[in-house]
Amino acid sequence: MYDAVFFKPQDINDLPQLPGVYKFHNSSGVIIYVGKAKNLKNRVTSYFNKSANHNRKTIRLVREIEKIEIAIVNSEFDALLLENSLIKELQPKYNILLKDDKSFPYLCITNEPFPRIISTRRRIARNGTYFGPYASVRAMNNVLELIRKLYTIRTCKLNLSDQNIKAGKFKVCLEYHIGNCKGPCEGLQKHAEYQNDIDQAAEILKGNLNIPKQHFKENMQKAAEQLNFEKAQSYKEKLELLEKFHSKSLVVNAKLTDIDVCSIISEDKYAFVNYMRIKNGSINVTKTIELKKKLDETDQELLLLALIELRKIYESNTNEILTNIDITNPPETFHFIKPQIGDKKKLVEMSLKNALFFKKEKLNQNESSKIKELRVLKQLQSDLRLKELPIKIECFDNSNMQGTNPTASMVHFKNGRPKKSEYRHYHVKTVIGPDDFASMTEIVGRRYKRLVEEQQELPNLIVIDGGKGQLSAAVKALNKLNLYGNIPIIGIAKRLEEIYFPEDPYPVHISKKSESLKLLQRLRDEAHRFAITFHRQIRSKNSFTSELEGIEGIGEKTIDQLLAHFKSVKKIKEASFEKLSTIIGNSKAEQIIKAFKQKKED
Repeated sequence: MYDAVFFKPQDINDLPQLPGVYKFHNSSGVIIYVGKAKNLKNRVTSYFNKSANHNRKTIRLVREIEKIEIAIVNSEFDALLLENSLIKELQPKYNILLKDDKSFPYLCITNEPFPRIISTRRRIARNGTYFGPYASVRAMNNVLELIRKLYTIRTCKLNLSDQNIKAGKFKVCLEYHIGNCKGPCEGLQKHAEYQNDIDQAAEILKGNLNIPKQHFKENMQKAAEQLNFEKAQSYKEKLELLEKFHSKSLVVNAKLTDIDVCSIISEDKYAFVNYMRIKNGSINVTKTIELKKKLDETDQELLLLALIELRKIYESNTNEILTNIDITNPPETFHFIKPQIGDKKKLVEMSLKNALFFKKEKLNQNESSKIKELRVLKQLQSDLRLKELPIKIECFDNSNMQGTNPTASMVHFKNGRPKKSEYRHYHVKTVIGPDDFASMTEIVGRRYKRLVEEQQELPNLIVIDGGKGQLSAAVKALNKLNLYGNIPIIGIAKRLEEIYFPEDPYPVHISKKSESLKLLQRLRDEAHRFAITFHRQIRSKNSFTSELEGIEGIGEKTIDQLLAHFKSVKKIKEASFEKLSTIIGNSKAEQIIKAFKQKKED
């Protein structure tokens, strides 16, 4: 835990010149950004410095700041760790979000009389000793396969207690007969011998290959001296398996040990960070991640943020870290080196190659996606006989429940993909009762009247969710604006996926397997989802508001704050006094809790 203190933006000169973490809250009490600082006053003040050359996103962030929460810590390194955990917990919209480690695979040596080695994604300390996490399932399986070739470790789930074995409860299975198990279930293998295999396997999982190598080498020589050449050959084959496995990940200099390597390649909007962990002369972890920049972060900030998370996931505590960039004023716990020559330089170059390859693959995927998008748009242009490629498509849908809270939505696709910043919600204003046709006329008219007045670019295609009736209503709106004939417009009926054109009595049927029809279906379904979601929010807000409006001292602004934070009446009722008071203050929180309690008693 840590002590938190709150400041208003106008009071930032009162901030302490100490290391810590700062959290920016907006007017609804939502945390929108978390950052760390060696000097809280200097760092936070820099956001409000008008002479600073901030980018647009930072300017937008500063405009939203209503309250600043700070937490003082002992050192910059503590601030870095706290920042990392808070970003993962709170996921503020202006922060880079890092993937949690819940989905990474581990190998576990179980806590049993005859332990098993199992793969798992859940780490429960009481169940055994865990190794990993591994960068991929394939890498984990390669290690597990090696261990099963070298040692006879059971795979069954039997409870091999001394009592059960002596009672003869179990019989050997096929694994025993094919030589993969020595039958501890029937007492055919002593516990000490089995445990020796487990200890050897544990050394491999730790990355210490020298101990099992020496074990096989000594046993091979001993068997050869006793003229037991078949057994000696078996040990030789196992030794060769270990050598082959080791050679795949051998570093240039086997004396290099307990080192982290972290490199970064940065572009305007994205950065790619590769992390490698070196132990006992071998690379036993390599992982590359992609980071999306949000506030024009520096390469040093991005690398430190990623490094803290990756070291936590892969449980590294080494001090020496090799990197490809200069790190100024690093946390005291870290010793960064930017090598210029030798084997350490080669390690950094290897890390950079991994990052470059990852970046190249991402770009290739994006390029393939663009080619596919263009193909689909050309197919849609052909199917609908359009004069222009439908780069920008807008789709309308409306929603009401028995005529209550009539609303509508418009979704915007660019290059065949949703552009959510252009999505629009509409309250139907001029229509009384459940009249979908009149509602469609209103919202289409409002949308394109505004675009014309603001001299904005019109779409290449308009799609209406519905059949001829809905389409005719939309055409009516375009006619009033003298836009009919300038923008292609169609309707898509859900039942048979029929495409309707204005003034054409017969629908067009596009092949059910056509990519162009799938694009139209995506548009229609997205518009419907967006409309329904908005309508539910309106109904929820109305019911929520009605329960709060009668509480003395609770006004519209307070209701909006609560709605923005808690989303539903159920969550507000379950909220504690502490949570409510942080959003709306102590007195109003007391009023709400008292009112809900009274209502429950009534």
